[in-house]
Amino acid sequence: MNYTFSEDTLRLFLSLIAGALIGFEREYRSKAAGFRTMTLICIGSTLFTIVSMKLGSPNSPDRVAANIITGIGFIGAGVVFKDGFSVTGLTTATAIWVTAALGMTIGIGAYKMAAEGLVIVLLVLSLFEYLQDIIDNLHQKRVYKILFDKNSFQTIDIEKEIKEIKLGYTKIKELKTLDEHTCYFEVSGSSKKFETLNAYLLYNPRIKSFEC
Repeated sequence: MNYTFSEDTLRLFLSLIAGALIGFEREYRSKAAGFRTMTLICIGSTLFTIVSMKLGSPNSPDRVAANIITGIGFIGAGVVFKDGFSVTGLTTATAIWVTAALGMTIGIGAYKMAAEGLVIVLLVLSLFEYLQDIIDNLHQKRVYKILFDKNSFQTIDIEKEIKEIKLGYTKIKELKTLDEHTCYFEVSGSSKKFETLNAYLLYNPRIKSFEC
């Protein structure tokens, strides 16, 4: 399949626009992979796809493009971080993955599919952010690490307070030293109830420290 220079240039220009739109949204939210990163990922995927189609035999024009997914996997893994019981960067990693997919779609000349995919991606990244906030206000899970003096306080006191606030919980583990006691709880409920629990832990003089 033969392509003119103008067709290839158009595809690169369109991939620049698509990557820039996604990158702008990520940059606006101060994510690890922002404006330039997403733009370059989209352009790079388009370039590799065009080159793959030009180098590939009639029966296997995808021999280079198939490896884009592997390469993108390494980039995406670099923005995922685990901090204790929480994991961050998953949305950014998937945004990188779908940006590469859009670049490949533009690279094969499927402009309508790419445009529809871009609109859906932007809706998910922007509109769904507000929907996620609404869901989080209604129900979410947090892991609490609570440190206290075992001679003046007991784990059962914390469990009793959590039950009174009407939060669901699971005790993950306990650590004891000579004087201190550390408990880990996975707690679920609404954000308003979490505020009540945080206030209890913050102003309780028997609680040495807590984090969630």
